[in-house]
Amino acid sequence: MSIQSEAALEAGLIATLMQMDYEYVQIAEEDNLYANFKRQLEIHNRKRLEEHGRTGFTAEEFEKIVIYLEGGSRFEKAKKLRDLYPLDTADGQRIWVEFLNRQQWCQNEFQVSNQITVEGRKKCRYDVTILINGLPLVQIELKRRGVELKQAYNQIQRYHKTSFHGLFDYIQLFVISNGVNTRYFANNPNSGYKFTFNWTDAQNHPFNELDMFAAFFLEKCTLGKIIGKYIVLHEGDKCLMVLRPYQFYAVEKILDRVQNSNDNGYIWHTTGAGKTLTSFKAAQLVSELDDVDKVMFVVDRHDLDTQTQSEYEAFEPGAVDSTDNTDELVKRLQSNSKIIITTIQKLNAAVSKTWYSSKIEDIRHSRIVMIFDECHRSHFGDSHKKIMKFFDDAQIFGFTGTPIFTENAVDGHTTKEIFGNCLHKYLIKDAIADENVLGFLVEYYHGNEIVDNDNQSRMEEIAKFIINNFNKSTFDGEFDALFAVQSVPMLIRYYKIFKSLKPSIRIGAVFTYGANSSQDDDQTGMGTGQYVSESVGEADELQAIMDDYNEMFGTAFTTENFRAYYDDINLRMKKKKADMKPLDLCLVVGMFLTGFDSKKLNTLYVDKNMEYHGLLQAFSRTNRVLNEKKRFGKIVCFRDLKSNVDKSIKLFSNSDNPEDIIRPPFEDVKKEYQRLAVDFLQKYPTPSSIDLLQSENDKKNFVLAFRDIIRKHAEIQIYEDYNEDADDLGMTEQQFNDYKSKYLDITVGFIDPPVTPSVVAEDSVPYGNSQGLEDIDFCLELLHSDIINVAYILELIAELDPYSDDYSAKRQHILDTMIKDAGMRGKAKLIDGFIRKNVDEDKENFMNGRNKADGTNELEERLNQYIVSERNKAVNDLADDEQISADVLNLYIKEYDYLQKEQPGIIQKALKEKHLGLIKTRKALTRIMERLRNIIRTFNWE
Repeated sequence: MSIQSEAALEAGLIATLMQMDYEYVQIAEEDNLYANFKRQLEIHNRKRLEEHGRTGFTAEEFEKIVIYLEGGSRFEKAKKLRDLYPLDTADGQRIWVEFLNRQQWCQNEFQVSNQITVEGRKKCRYDVTILINGLPLVQIELKRRGVELKQAYNQIQRYHKTSFHGLFDYIQLFVISNGVNTRYFANNPNSGYKFTFNWTDAQNHPFNELDMFAAFFLEKCTLGKIIGKYIVLHEGDKCLMVLRPYQFYAVEKILDRVQNSNDNGYIWHTTGAGKTLTSFKAAQLVSELDDVDKVMFVVDRHDLDTQTQSEYEAFEPGAVDSTDNTDELVKRLQSNSKIIITTIQKLNAAVSKTWYSSKIEDIRHSRIVMIFDECHRSHFGDSHKKIMKFFDDAQIFGFTGTPIFTENAVDGHTTKEIFGNCLHKYLIKDAIADENVLGFLVEYYHGNEIVDNDNQSRMEEIAKFIINNFNKSTFDGEFDALFAVQSVPMLIRYYKIFKSLKPSIRIGAVFTYGANSSQDDDQTGMGTGQYVSESVGEADELQAIMDDYNEMFGTAFTTENFRAYYDDINLRMKKKKADMKPLDLCLVVGMFLTGFDSKKLNTLYVDKNMEYHGLLQAFSRTNRVLNEKKRFGKIVCFRDLKSNVDKSIKLFSNSDNPEDIIRPPFEDVKKEYQRLAVDFLQKYPTPSSIDLLQSENDKKNFVLAFRDIIRKHAEIQIYEDYNEDADDLGMTEQQFNDYKSKYLDITVGFIDPPVTPSVVAEDSVPYGNSQGLEDIDFCLELLHSDIINVAYILELIAELDPYSDDYSAKRQHILDTMIKDAGMRGKAKLIDGFIRKNVDEDKENFMNGRNKADGTNELEERLNQYIVSERNKAVNDLADDEQISADVLNLYIKEYDYLQKEQPGIIQKALKEKHLGLIKTRKALTRIMERLRNIIRTFNWE
């Protein structure tokens, strides 16, 4: 039986869409695209045009519309799509032109086309395009069966660099498929393949096959609703986000409840599954309903309040009204604000104290919808009862990743009792299966057998273990870690032990030392930074910890501005700002164990008793998806929590199979690694045997085999029992690095395929098992460390002593470090030249500079000058070889640095002036573009 070709896949999809009442339209060139857009826009705005006695737009009017649409960034264009355009006609009338009907989403004009050819910086032909009201809003990229789906994603990233422009900047969604696997994602370039999603039904069963995906996701009303209602414009990052299926179904359930009943309900979505985005979209859409007066988003702690508010502000500035104290909350409740974010403590004060409640008496009977974040916490006491008693027409919805059931209820109350029925479930086992969160590697430290947890020698041993283990667990500090301890006194003791050990990593701590249970701002001090303290000693200890922090980072925090200190730790742990030194390890008691969301956190050390929801909430700080290197969240327990872990996983995954959530033990992974290594070495017994591979197919087989080793190596090395010097792994670390070098050699030339002026479309090779090297995901991020950057290399160079006996070995170590790293490999020759010129040939000046206080800064300046000089030399050599102006080449590089997009048109224009003829021009363009790519790769250091 023959394998379905890509052409057949495309034809089948179009036939399916036509059966679903899409109109097929043939659009060969870009001019046809604009002509079709004019016709469809006139059809869509027929009623508006008829009000003015019109049936269409004049050429001049349509040109106005096109000019309006062409301005602005991709993000600004997404806003224009959703706005009305005031078209002023020549006869003095104004027609409000609609590009997308967001309210009656089925009432849009749906078309499908294929093989549209667009002349951008490169001539491209797109597979399947869905047009809504004439605008290309969905682009579908197909790959023949057998090709990894990630290659379709990479193809779209290349289109972003080379061809998308004009009306194609209005694409809202991409769909990628190889027939058996299908995923969708928002038009947000370079967000990463990890942020593509499959579509499911409401029970989380996926529709991976293209025909099933099309029948459900591309159904006209569903697609119209998703584009009209479920794409979020993230103002903070100026990008588009689309909801995942479980988020979509949850919001739909809440909307249905609000519109059709007064019943409450809760959403059970596992921690890390994007509850903030889901709850925001729910609040936003509920606030748009005519019969809803206010929507309140209620959190229960200040640490969540800060984080959630900033996230809400990023989704839609102004939608959130800041409520730093109860007075401010009362003012907001009295105002016209439709969406308010606050804490349950402030809300309780507003309804409990006559001073406040008398001012909001007028709205107590209003139709108010309350959305509670993390409803497993502070909603089971008197506060909640008082709030619900005061707002007697309120409808409440809760979001939680860990509901309270009878098994884990502290006072007998359950989530269902407080909030009603569960409206939608998306459990941790679902999220791990979908790769929306990671599983956990849970390891138990077997060291000192002392039973007394407060024993000093036990604590010292644990602290030494953490320091020695840190680099292994966090990939040499590329990620960071939390250490959760039982109590504040224990934290203070641990902190002093760590300090006495003089660690090379940056260690900090945070805890509340005040009586935070009081319900109003004047007691909690949340609005002022003041805390009521039962222990002046703890306050002094916290200040001492802050003093160390201030010295480490050049800050000036005190217990008077605790909130700012907390927020600073939050930022440093997230590692989002390149100019902000990160905090490597943070000691905590309760803070950061709920609500803290950081993709750069991968390890949690635990010397604390935990169970049920508290345990899973804490563990889930580590399991946010980031990249291939972060395969799971790592938990190291210094207490025997295995029984509690198993009970928690069973309860919250609704499953008796903890292996769906917890990674297998080391011995199991070791056996897999051994098997892979033995099979691999049988085929490729020595690194030199790779040099004998000649055909692309042979090289492809080697790449696929060693890629499996790379992935398993990245997984096994984070286990505590892993020892790279062990002789029973099947492959030594030296062998791994030798084969890695051969692997990286082969990837050169396939990561950035050469550009040609011909059409970029699928080749005409026979369909089926014809995957080539260009179709493979090389997983290079597993071979690159964020730590190995220019600053790290400069530190190594600054430590060189050309007069020492071990100079040659240390010099070579720098080059080997770079060669082994996928991202730095191409720059090793440049650094070799820099060391030769500035160290080997200038020993005395180098040593004099090294001994200066600002020696590293001076060295960095010399490196920058060397890079500029060598880049200019490389550009001039290329200009001489190709007889093309160096100014043209520098313009190309300057534009690339600015836009991060290739613009071959700059080179094509210069080559045209040479009148070489078509064939010679193409060859020259290919040569020049390849060398320009090498120059950019080598000399651009972020």
